[in-house]
Amino acid sequence: MVSRKGLEQFLHDYLNVDQFKDYCPNGLQVEGSENIQTLVTGVTASQALIDKAVALNADAILVHHGYFWKGEFEPIVGVKKRRIGSLIANDINLFAFHLPLDMHPVSGNNVQLANELSLTVLDGVEPILGFPGIICDFDEYKSAFDVRELLSKNLEFDVLHVGEGGAVKRVAICTGAAQGYIDLLIDKGIDAYISGEISERTVHSAVEAGIHYFAAGHHATEKGGVQALGELLKTEFNLNVYFIDLPVPV
Repeated sequence: MVSRKGLEQFLHDYLNVDQFKDYCPNGLQVEGSENIQTLVTGVTASQALIDKAVALNADAILVHHGYFWKGEFEPIVGVKKRRIGSLIANDINLFAFHLPLDMHPVSGNNVQLANELSLTVLDGVEPILGFPGIICDFDEYKSAFDVRELLSKNLEFDVLHVGEGGAVKRVAICTGAAQGYIDLLIDKGIDAYISGEISERTVHSAVEAGIHYFAAGHHATEKGGVQALGELLKTEFNLNVYFIDLPVPV
């Protein structure tokens, strides 16, 4: 068991929250019970996830996508009212971490996806201004078909591949809705870029640059971070931890 304040402080320090300027508050977003023994983790704080947490008598939920995003509709009505109302009525804490969880060097979404693919994260790569991802290598060259199959199998998602490049060894990864970074990566010597979503212009950028692009699902590419973090908290505080996978088709 851990106190709410103790868990909040641990996560704040472990994820280096103060280093990030984000689009939402990172940390405790909705206050619940003072002590936490049962924790539910998931990608997004949807009503379905909250309902699962209620059924498990959870004291807290930990997600990557929480609430109170910059520019969102602010009044607590409709869907937002029902979600927050469910949390308060059941005394459930909601913790959410966005960019700190994407970019953490051990538990981050990017690194966890690289681990899934047995990629080696490169050290000493020249920083790319504004790119919140990583650059990695396969041990040997792979065909684009093999990379797609590996991604689809490991993530349990029908991965979309576009591009007309050659074999794949050097790969850039940035999970979620990060397709727009492709233009920053084209001259960085990569053979492929893996992200979550795809836009119409992403197709043209990949084809014209001669690289591969794999749209591996926003949800699917961001399952790893909360799972890794949940396992850490299970060990650190002897918690009951349940990861709830609620896939979406994008």
